Amino acid sequence: MRPMTMSRTRLTASAAAALATIVVVPTVASSDATPAKAATKASAAKPAGARKRSRAKVSIDHVRRNVTMGSSVIVTGTLTPHSKGRVVRLQKQAGKAWKTIDRTLTRKGGDFRLTYKPRSTGRMTLRVRFPGDLGARPAKRSAGYVNVFRRARASWYALYGNRTACGQTLGYSTLGVAHKSLPCGTKLTVRYHGRSARVKVIDRGPFVGGREFDLTAATKRKLHFGSLGTVLVNK
Repeated sequence: MRPMTMSRTRLTASAAAALATIVVVPTVASSDATPAKAATKASAAKPAGARKRSRAKVSIDHVRRNVTMGSSVIVTGTLTPHSKGRVVRLQKQAGKAWKTIDRTLTRKGGDFRLTYKPRSTGRMTLRVRFPGDLGARPAKRSAGYVNVFRRARASWYALYGNRTACGQTLGYSTLGVAHKSLPCGTKLTVRYHGRSARVKVIDRGPFVGGREFDLTAATKRKLHFGSLGTVLVNK
């Protein structure tokens, strides 16, 4: 009888040790976890104190549309909401893209002044863009085109009824210029004493030293040009 009692005692001790190692893990109902996750997502999506951004508006007050090489294009305007320290950018069109050529911060009242010194002649299309910030949404506004000119010596001619080197008949009202190398049909703006004419290259010439362009009689009249002088051209 004594050996059997010892065996039972050992089994009872073993069972007690096994029971002591069991760890009880509390279970959480799925219905309790779902609201906690939803609350976390809502907190991350909308931080405390966040506010709705206002609508921004860019207004253009002035653009210097005709400049000569060496001088600056100037664009002034106002950004609404009227506040200081917001970034605005002056951009020019480059194919289908827009390239930033100047940037500045708005002054008190939302006013801004952007400048750019062109490196070549031509006709540029500009816009002003506000990229947006924590307080206001992005906005942009076209600033139109700007002509960049250089100086050139010019004369004029009137060979009415003659066929030009570019294949058209020169008439009394034909606007255009003659040039030695610019391709026929090239569009350019000619400016003289505050007057401008948008014309094409329609002929070859002039063939006199010291002159780069020959204006047709109609172009001469439109510009109030004399017999010989210096004009501004954007080509």
